[in-house]
Amino acid sequence: MTTVADPMAVPVYEALCVTGEERNCGAESGTLHTPDELTHWVAGHCAQTGHQHYEQTVRAILRAEPGAWQ
Repeated sequence: MTTVADPMAVPVYEALCVTGEERNCGAESGTLHTPDELTHWVAGHCAQTGHQHYEQTVRAILRAEPGAWQ
């Protein structure tokens, strides 16, 4: 079996601000639909706060393809 990205599903992007010493800022972008939207959110948050460290998550739908495990 293998897995492949489902070409009919659109990936989604999220960012979490992890800037901080004692604890992370924790600001979240929410679900966004393009890398440009994610970059725009990060740029805006950075401009407002000066925060520079973010965790990015990209979620996509996978489809299992039948076959022998290799």
